[in-house]
Amino acid sequence: MSPSKADVPPPASAPDLDILGDQVTIHPGGYVEPPPQDEASERNLVEHMARFRESPLDFLREVSLHVSGSGWRAYDQVIGQRIYYPGFSENMKAMVMRTPMLQKRIQDLALRRLDAEEQQGLLGQGPEKEKNKGIRKAEIQKSLQEVATRLTDGMICKFESKRFIRGAYYLCTQLLTRAYHQGIHVSSEEVLRLRSVAETATKNKHSIIFLPCHRSHVDYVSLQLICYRLGIALPTVVSGDNLKIPVLGAFLQNAGAMWIRRSFGNDALYTTLVQSYIDTLLQNGYNIECFIEGGRSRTGKLLSPKFGILSFLLDSVLSGRVKDAIICPVSTQYDKVVETESYISELLGRPKPQENLKDLLSASSVLSLKLGRVDVRFHEPWSLRTFIDEQRARVSAARPSSALSNPLSPESHVRLLRTLGYRVLSDINAVSVVMPTALIGTVLLTLRGRGVGKSELIRRVEWLSARVRAKGGRVAHFAGAPTSTIIERGLDVLGPELVGTIDDLPETTYYAVDRFQLSFYRNMTIHLFISEALVCAAMYTKVKQGGGPANQRISFEELYEQVRFLSTIFRGEFIYPTAGLLSNLQRTLIGLESDGVVALGHQEPLNDRNDVSRPESHDIAFAELSSAERKIGRENFDFYNFLLWPFVESTWLGAVSLMGLTPPTSSQTGAWLDVRQTQETAQLLGKTLYHQGDLSYFEAVNKETLKNAFQLFEEEGIIVVRKSSSKITPSAVRLAPEWTPQRDEKGLIIAQGRLWDFIENIAKSRREGKNRRDGATVSTRVLKLADLVGRQLFASAIVEGVSEGPEAQGRKGRRKSDGEVHAKL
Repeated sequence: MSPSKADVPPPASAPDLDILGDQVTIHPGGYVEPPPQDEASERNLVEHMARFRESPLDFLREVSLHVSGSGWRAYDQVIGQRIYYPGFSENMKAMVMRTPMLQKRIQDLALRRLDAEEQQGLLGQGPEKEKNKGIRKAEIQKSLQEVATRLTDGMICKFESKRFIRGAYYLCTQLLTRAYHQGIHVSSEEVLRLRSVAETATKNKHSIIFLPCHRSHVDYVSLQLICYRLGIALPTVVSGDNLKIPVLGAFLQNAGAMWIRRSFGNDALYTTLVQSYIDTLLQNGYNIECFIEGGRSRTGKLLSPKFGILSFLLDSVLSGRVKDAIICPVSTQYDKVVETESYISELLGRPKPQENLKDLLSASSVLSLKLGRVDVRFHEPWSLRTFIDEQRARVSAARPSSALSNPLSPESHVRLLRTLGYRVLSDINAVSVVMPTALIGTVLLTLRGRGVGKSELIRRVEWLSARVRAKGGRVAHFAGAPTSTIIERGLDVLGPELVGTIDDLPETTYYAVDRFQLSFYRNMTIHLFISEALVCAAMYTKVKQGGGPANQRISFEELYEQVRFLSTIFRGEFIYPTAGLLSNLQRTLIGLESDGVVALGHQEPLNDRNDVSRPESHDIAFAELSSAERKIGRENFDFYNFLLWPFVESTWLGAVSLMGLTPPTSSQTGAWLDVRQTQETAQLLGKTLYHQGDLSYFEAVNKETLKNAFQLFEEEGIIVVRKSSSKITPSAVRLAPEWTPQRDEKGLIIAQGRLWDFIENIAKSRREGKNRRDGATVSTRVLKLADLVGRQLFASAIVEGVSEGPEAQGRKGRRKSDGEVHAKL
């Protein structure tokens, strides 16, 4: 790739902290070739653990040191509130049960139940009625107290035994170092800062709320190990009760897990109980860990924030029940994620298996692998109270009469919650480390050819590393090891199942074997280049037409409109810079021009030079590929496109599948279809199009991206979704009338209308492929396939009783729609 201003020596970064046994050292700045015969000398956060078969005496010595609590293993001088003592659970349970909020809720529920029984005449008549009411009220309150106590006992973490946590630390370290043989790495600067913050928080009785990204079950294990080894009080980890399985559930609860349901439904008592427990933790300065994305990311990139538990945390401080808490965003990156194979299976539509101990600790899947290392990075912690005050002041200054300036209004709470969630995600991205496997995966998936030679792979990895640093990102360093050494380690971790090697050639050549699984690692870098990818995908609408440079030139107004369209359809996939579309577009174009990728034409602005509220106000007249970029075969330009093309394909596929929701007959107009079956049908259509050559990327059929596309279609009013919280009645979907295509006299779908125009707009940025220069491909074969699977969906729905008119719904007593979205595009 062509040299750019990014090709400069990276700034010196803080060294990695290296903890081995009882000694804390710093990785040297220069590269020191490790002794090849002694891999155990490589240092990392978790010490190299002796194994029984290799050294039984050392193994027994280590076990005795952990059980007896020798040195740092005692976990006595903890920075934070006191934990791990007999009676901790009972004390916590008593504090939760005493909270005024919970007691008021129990009284309200008791009175509500009492009123209902009174209306039903169950409390008798005459003088006995008041007496019965008093007795019955006490009975109901006692029953609710017992239910709340039982729920609390099953929910709270149980920091009871130091001997347990010493043994748990040793066991988890043994397991982790067998899987991630290069250990856990952290930044010395970040850890020292975190310890300082923890000391101050302890004095002020403030909790540290760790908010990590979530890619693996190893996430919470690694953070607990770090806190234990550095002497910081372990956080209470908010965990889904799907992991509350025999043996493992009790182990995790004693190690810090707080169990909550996946869905609270309309259970007022349970909701209040969760809030009361969180209030109790924060009021007493206990640390908390909560995954900002909710579940694990199956695609490798950050997911949109989930606001459930985050809302409870915000409400505790916003209401004044808690004075303050410290937010600490955390990034956890892996050379290789142990669950990626199961993720791919789920993304292809196979049901997620139930969690069980055998699968989590299977010797073949965990204990004997060499998955490289784990990098955990801590953003600079910040005050939640200060954040709230700053947001209030900003809104009050901008719109003093707005409802948002009222801190207690629902609008203010929602705005604060969204701003908080995306602030945390931005902070996580800011400290995330790009691992060697992510660099290799990105390079292999942004090639036009089948494979790449070793020298070219080294060159592109170095170029990509420089671009990551130039964008403010971090690249994992290996004490200054040469790129060739880092690539060899990365390839060894990825293994031949993901990256193939051909040795019997003049130059060793590498190629992607499992592109779907490699996309997980490519997606770890895309957040750094999303602005460039959007601009290049918009420019591609002209570049794909071919011809001379003038024919491939795009005006600023056209570029602005296509970037705005692409930004809109991918708003659920990516996190954009906060400066605004026009400002981001201008800055990105100038950056691409500086890097020699594009050339810009300029003209005098049409209106005031300081007015940047409209795209016409800027003096950029057009953009085109630079002559230097053309000479090197568009490799930089194509790189950015390759990052986004799979997502363009997936959204296009989702939109094409909606053509199949056109009712086959007039009698089926207005019919409702099962949402889950509709999305599965879109996957089936995608697999067919891929194998027939009309879809370039098999990963475009992945369930999560299609799910995000359907969420977009709902928000834009293209589809109407009738949501259901019942397990018996599924959520249902149908095309909005104004978006529904027409059929001709033969019953074929006509390639016209709002939906078709929407599809065509997405297709402008699709990668050219087989027969795709002629738009007739989509309007004939692909459209017929969409209609075919759509008709099968309608037929299946009728058999299963989902596709029904209003009369049938009324006869069956089906619950009405919870709400329909009709926002216009």
